[in-house]
Amino acid sequence: MTWTQHNWSEAADVASLVCMLAGAVLCLLAGIGMVRLPDVLTRMHAATKPQVLGLLLVLVGAGLRLRNVADLGTLALVGFFQLLTVPVAAHMVGRAAYRTGRTDREHLVVDELGTAPGKNRDGRDG
Repeated sequence: MTWTQHNWSEAADVASLVCMLAGAVLCLLAGIGMVRLPDVLTRMHAATKPQVLGLLLVLVGAGLRLRNVADLGTLALVGFFQLLTVPVAAHMVGRAAYRTGRTDREHLVVDELGTAPGKNRDGRDG
């Protein structure tokens, strides 16, 4: 191993450590937010944004440490499917919470699912 390869390897290991620690801290904060926040919508925010960013940082850290093409492809797929499915799941949870009355509608800045002219309370044409 040459001197530059050795330095690159050490730098990648340090970057891997930093990414994994930052990702673990974000995932921990997401878990604390799930327990401590008061309502469904704020819990949903805590469950999605920091958790996904934390997972992506952990995946980047693992990729920097593994440095294998097959492993990098697998990690990329995991990250891609997380980015694809988590927003959809959060949307469905938020919509279900709104429809079942589990949200505090007085604190909503904009109520896009609220009643509009020509709509019933449940949002259907009436």
